[in-house]
Amino acid sequence: MPTSFFRYPFEAGQIVTLKKEHPCGGSTWKIVRVASDATLTCTTCGHNMILKRSALEKACKDVKPAVDA
Repeated sequence: MPTSFFRYPFEAGQIVTLKKEHPCGGSTWKIVRVASDATLTCTTCGHNMILKRSALEKACKDVKPAVDA
């Protein structure tokens, strides 16, 4: 039986760089929540966005680890 496989093991708090820029000019997003879909917040303007996990994996260019504060 095949198991599910994710290219990136996304976690809340990580900073991801997407291939396309946001209209505000930023391309980095902070992951707020991850499940079958992911909630992201733009680090430049604070806009929230919800993407399916498969769409996030396709659009993701770089993943930086979560910063513990």
